[in-house]
This record gives sequence, structure tokens and C-alpha cells, in this order.
Amino acid sequence: MSGFLNRAEAGKALASELAGRGYTDPVILALPRGGVPVGIEVVRELRAPMDLVMVRKIGVPRQPELAAAAVVNGENPQIVINEGIAAQAGLSHDEIERLAQTQLDEIARRREIYLKGRASVPLEGRTVIVVDDGIATGATMRASLKAVRKRKPAKLVLAVPVAAPDTLEALRGEVDEVVCLLKPPLLLGIGAHYADFGQTSDDEVIRLLDEADRLIRKNEDVQD
Repeated sequence: MSGFLNRAEAGKALASELAGRGYTDPVILALPRGGVPVGIEVVRELRAPMDLVMVRKIGVPRQPELAAAAVVNGENPQIVINEGIAAQAGLSHDEIERLAQTQLDEIARRREIYLKGRASVPLEGRTVIVVDDGIATGATMRASLKAVRKRKPAKLVLAVPVAAPDTLEALRGEVDEVVCLLKPPLLLGIGAHYADFGQTSDDEVIRLLDEADRLIRKNEDVQD
């Protein structure tokens, strides 16, 4: 396999890989926006609920694309600092925490748009599968995994269609299991491994989260 048609096809392939692993009480956590169309395919296969990991990059002032850190919301917001970039930019930890608050406000706003006030899915004691459409540098994923671990899952699984091998190795210590379909030796960009890597819209995220809710409710009704 050299690549995927789109995120849906990648999600189906990932779901097929995860299906036979016998996970106990799984929950799917997707990184919006691109991780959601991948995650919904895993939801369909495992009949597991889906929630979001909301993570935001903390950019260097006047160079917002250069990430000095990343922040994930939750009861105890998790900040992961890129010490080298922070030092180069002259940013102290206090300054990064101040910048993080702005991003936490944006996370809260987006979560309300996407989830319409729905409560977070409980994670403690469950198998939590964190899904995205791919991983390049891993900075946002590392922050996400650290934040999820604090919510005491019984097992933490990282599952992605494609990732840089060295990044995967660097993340293995954060999780109990890694599932990755493609590990190209030279990863020029996640989009290079998709024929269609168009941006996922907010409306699409909302639609897929609503679908995930319907699937789980339908499954619960059948079990009752």
C-alpha cells in the first residue's frame, strides 16, 4: 500500500486493522478536523463512541506557524513545550502559559460548535483509541496523548493511517500500543499519501459526530 484515496478509505483500512484486536470497552478520540472522517469509520466497525481531542498549537509571536508548544483542554490543561524553539524565541514558561489561555478559549469555542454542549465521553478504565489522519512531527499528538493519559484509560492506543517512522518511535513511550498502516522512510507531508486531502469543514465534523451519536444510540437500543 502506497497511499489512500481519501480519509474515508484510510479510516476503513484502519478500522479493519483494529477490528480483530479484541479491545475492551473502546472509545474513539479523534483530532479535528482531519481525524474525524478517519475516526467515524472506526466507530462504524467497533461500534464505539467518539469524542474529540482538542489541541491547539502555541505559535511563536510574529511567527505563528512555528510551534513553541501545544495545549490540550480538559480539567487540567496539558501544555507540551518545544524547549528548543521556545528558547530560540526567548519565550519563558510563564509567557507560554499566558499564550496558552488564548488557545484554550478557542478550543472551548470550537468544542461548543462541534459537540453542541454534549458532555465528554468518560475514559477512565476504558480502551482509548486516539485517531488522526496522519502524523508528521508529532508535537500536537504528543500533547494529546499526555492529556488523555491523565484521564486514566485502562489502555491507550495510537492509531493512524500514515506517520513518519522516527516520530512513531518517539511517541511509543506515551501509549500502550501503536497501529500505523504506512510508515514511509521519507515523509514529505501527510497529504502526499492521499489522492484527495482536501480540508475537512466544520460542517462535516458536526455531521460525522452526529452520525457517531446515532450509531451508538442504535447499538444500545439493539442491546436493550
